[in-house]
Amino acid sequence: MFNQSNLSAHPGSKKAPKRVGRGNASGSGTYCGRGVKGQGSRTGLGKFNPAFEGGQTPLFRRLPKKRGFTAYNPAEFAIVNIDSLATLAQGGVTAIDAIVLHQKGLLRKTGLALKVLGNGTIDIAISVKANKISAEAKAKIEKAGGTVELV
Repeated sequence: MFNQSNLSAHPGSKKAPKRVGRGNASGSGTYCGRGVKGQGSRTGLGKFNPAFEGGQTPLFRRLPKKRGFTAYNPAEFAIVNIDSLATLAQGGVTAIDAIVLHQKGLLRKTGLALKVLGNGTIDIAISVKANKISAEAKAKIEKAGGTVELV
C-alpha cells in the first residue's frame, strides 16, 4: 500500500544533473562542454537574447526612431448612450452621473469625463450630470421632461 511515508520516484525517472567544471577525469572539465571558441562558449546574452536574429541586424535597430509630436494629456471620455440611461431610468434611477453609472456596471473606470451621446430613445424624466453631451442627447432628455447639468 502506498502512502506519503513510502512514496518514491520510479527507477530511472530521476537523473542527476551534469556537473561541469569538475576536472578532466569527469569528462566535462577544462571547457565544461562548451567547446573552445565561438558564440556558444561565451557568457552573456548572445543567442538567448530575445532580439537576437542570428547575426542579422535586429528589427528594433532596423526601424527608424520615433519622431514627431504627441499631444500632451489628451482628454479621455467615458461614453454612454441615451438607451443605456433609459434602461437605468426604467429601473428607478432618476439622478444619473458617472459614479452611479460605475456602480451599476455601465462604466469600467471612475475618474473619466462622462459624455452622453444620443443613440436611442427615452421617455422618462431624468437628471443627468455630465462633462459633455451631444445636442441630440440633450434635446431628447429635455423633451422627456428631464434636466441636463454640465459639470
